[in-house]
Amino acid sequence: MPKPNIHPQWYPEAKVYCDGEVVMTVGSTKPELHVDIWSGNHPFFTGTQKILDAEGRVERFRRKYSGSTKAQQTPKGKKGTDKAAAKANPSKASKKR
Repeated sequence: MPKPNIHPQWYPEAKVYCDGEVVMTVGSTKPELHVDIWSGNHPFFTGTQKILDAEGRVERFRRKYSGSTKAQQTPKGKKGTDKAAAKANPSKASKKR
């Protein structure tokens, strides 16, 4: 037996509304629930879902990055700049860690 006066009111026939229409009844602690999406109008459940990505992710990645290897290499001027900055100002280098 539940303790008295600590549990919320239970509504076994709470009505669920979507776009102003009652779509189902469920048990809830609120007498009415207003939702924007439910299984009756969601594209995944109705079968009207559009597949935006006709090309696979792996193929798209390979096509995007297979062209040049220069993008993967670091520029010559950028190499070692953090070490030079750490020698010039050691207090800033310790704050980065």
